[in-house]
Amino acid sequence: MLAAAPTQAPFIQLLDSDGVRTAHPTWDPWAQSVDQETLRGFYRDMTTARRLDDESTALQRQGELLLWVPLRGQEAAQVGAGRATRPQDYLFPTYREHAVALTRGVRIAEMLRVFRGISHGGWDPRTTGFHHYTMVLAAQTPHAVGYAMGMKRDQKGWDQARIEEEGGAVVAFFGDGSSSEGDVHEAMVFANSTNAPVVFFCQNNQWAISVPFEVQSKVPLVNRAAGYGMPGIRVDGNDVIAVHAVTRWALEHARSGKGPVFIEAVTYRRGAHTTADDPTKYRTQDEEQGWDEKDPLLRVERHLRANGTGQDFFGQIAADADVLAAELRATALAFPTPSLTDAFNSVYAEPHSLVSEELAWYQEYQAGFADRDEEGTQNRAEGTR
Repeated sequence: MLAAAPTQAPFIQLLDSDGVRTAHPTWDPWAQSVDQETLRGFYRDMTTARRLDDESTALQRQGELLLWVPLRGQEAAQVGAGRATRPQDYLFPTYREHAVALTRGVRIAEMLRVFRGISHGGWDPRTTGFHHYTMVLAAQTPHAVGYAMGMKRDQKGWDQARIEEEGGAVVAFFGDGSSSEGDVHEAMVFANSTNAPVVFFCQNNQWAISVPFEVQSKVPLVNRAAGYGMPGIRVDGNDVIAVHAVTRWALEHARSGKGPVFIEAVTYRRGAHTTADDPTKYRTQDEEQGWDEKDPLLRVERHLRANGTGQDFFGQIAADADVLAAELRATALAFPTPSLTDAFNSVYAEPHSLVSEELAWYQEYQAGFADRDEEGTQNRAEGTR
């Protein structure tokens, strides 16, 4: 007899695409703190993140950045989760969590140093509880578990006083593509084995670069949680209220010593995987347009307008975002032009003989071009006589 298909976890939604707030007996208590003023703050966060994301994309297209990783469409998942964390919690991002970074006090202008190629980080995780970006898929998930184990066993972390008084938790952010990496499996096994206070937050944006989600998994990712012995929650990742509620619960569950939690936030990457990608090669315009009405900013705006928030508020938010975008651009244009020679100095903390040898070869190689330039200049000069 064939085994029955696994039961699908409920899909949690508290704010629908029309901006209508729906009641939920289980999750409403965890969303009580999200009043109209708080929701306006969430909207400000999401709008700011999208505006700065658009500006960063433009900077890359104009040659000021080597690469940019757009977040358009995932603002609710990131702001809802980021605003659910406490100051003493520590967050491990991938390379797309720009809106989460904003909720932790990281300036996007600092992030641009990474994408300009002049820094490995750009901000200090010890003052924000927001770790540096990880460019290798899923590599941050074992690191997150290790940090959570240390936090549990030693009651230590970046915000020592609060951890000792209130406890702390870790959030590991990753995408559906990363969920296919072995690092995620190993991290989840280790997390549950050690009862580590970590929340695995997966933004399922439907595409792992050009591979659709249904190729990666035949069942919702949340179903995997049972195999690791941890609670799993499947939430509308475009609903900032629902994301905030389930993340608050998950963090409290982890922080209170009950072990790890897995969250699958179902959302959609509206733009390219990175600015080096062309999504028109692998997905249709009809598919993209099908997500237009599910836009996370649009549904919050509809809700706020229906509950008395006027145009002045939205106009001011847009104007403030434009000011921040102008500041971002000014910062980026003032960045120095990185030198490949400088890259040799940041491979190791201390001098290394192999790196020194490679640097000497590179400098000799570059000097050869200088000789040719001088010869070419001389020949041109003689040709005009």
